[in-house]
Amino acid sequence: MTDSDSPKPGVDLREDVGKLSPAADTTQPHLDPAAEARLRNARLAGFEQDLGMKGIDYNATLSLFYVSYIIFEIPSNILCKIIGPGWFLPILTILFGACSVANAFVTNVPQAMAVRFLLGIFEAGMLPGIAYYLSRWYRASELVFRIACYIVTAALAGAFGALLASAILTMDSFGSLHTWRMIFGIEGMITMVLGLISLFILTNSPATARWLSAEEKKLAEDRLRSERVSQSQVLDRIDKKKLLRGIINPVTMATSVAFFFNNITVQGLSVFAPTIVRTIYSDRSVVQQQLYTAPPYIVGAFFTLLVPYFSWKLDRRQIFLALCSIPTAVGYIMFLASKDLMVRYAAFFFVAALIFSYAPLSNGQVSANVVSDTARSSAIGWNVMIGNIGGLIAMWSFLPSDGPDYPIGNGINLAGQVVIMSVMYLTLLWMKRDNRGRDIRQREAEAALGNVDAEGIEDLDWKHPRFRWRI
Repeated sequence: MTDSDSPKPGVDLREDVGKLSPAADTTQPHLDPAAEARLRNARLAGFEQDLGMKGIDYNATLSLFYVSYIIFEIPSNILCKIIGPGWFLPILTILFGACSVANAFVTNVPQAMAVRFLLGIFEAGMLPGIAYYLSRWYRASELVFRIACYIVTAALAGAFGALLASAILTMDSFGSLHTWRMIFGIEGMITMVLGLISLFILTNSPATARWLSAEEKKLAEDRLRSERVSQSQVLDRIDKKKLLRGIINPVTMATSVAFFFNNITVQGLSVFAPTIVRTIYSDRSVVQQQLYTAPPYIVGAFFTLLVPYFSWKLDRRQIFLALCSIPTAVGYIMFLASKDLMVRYAAFFFVAALIFSYAPLSNGQVSANVVSDTARSSAIGWNVMIGNIGGLIAMWSFLPSDGPDYPIGNGINLAGQVVIMSVMYLTLLWMKRDNRGRDIRQREAEAALGNVDAEGIEDLDWKHPRFRWRI
């Protein structure tokens, strides 16, 4: 962006954003990244055996979640904009929790598959919806860290989900529920309660925030408007052209490719991790095995906040997207090169360290490189949709026939990390080059806008002459 988009005199856009933090805080209950952690913990507790799963039944059950997730991704984010995040996100949370409780009562594979498909529908709107919601509050440089405060619960779900599951499994029963069924029942009810609470505390935008004064609401809007070239209002109406602008944006397309390969790793690890732990600690109890899956995810949670924090302070995202793949690639090289069990457990730490950073970095980057609110909703929705196609592929990258070493799955993930690093670095070079070209062409391009009406200028979005790529 250029300095010509500066705010009105007297508005201090450097003012501490601490008062905006309740918006981020109230989104925390909506995340249920524990979906995969919950199933992973249930798997260790006998989920497959009790339902009579054989061969690829487990992989097929996981896949149905991603099929519905992918199909409903973009429609969910459009609905989030139309209905408003203050209602849409809590309702999704309640429905997701209800489906999790239903998982506690399945008795065969078809029932488990049906519940997983429904879970995918309600989960589809969560990550893109919350990333989009936070973009209504925070500027581009601030957004990545705020999304990270939400995403970190995905890593913590891997760690503390295992601890909670271990605690639950020490109980003899919970009502009529036993073993893995208690995990789904108890954690699902917790999710529903948090969703109900969120109905009363979540607000659609700063304009409707009860804890902000009129002056603070105006400041929040001015802060966002200062970055949005040619936009007359922060929250615009749905427009097909703007929706398309968000999707066909070059940065959106390139970033979604990186998120696609990263999601193969994130979701593949949730499948592969129990096998690693079960192989290394085969003589330990199920509860102890649960506990051994926690440390790598705790490391991942730490870096999920640290990397976006530096991204925020440096106002850079693209270079982090390129570099975060390096330790992950090292981890998969260790998986492929060694059969030593402790080396493979150490590789688990390398892989888990930075993979969760991609969600805040990638969604923050696509959000930073569109202009209108409508384009932002479709750009984030597209990024997460393509990413979850990677999740679907992950379910078929670690087949039982390839175990226990899984060379195919680990090889796919190593190749994916190389692709991420290459695509993100090449995109960075292209962004810098295109910005230089825009600097050269700006005067001529702005002169050509003389005969274009205000609506047409707004529809240009990232094609506006004064727009610059945020690296």
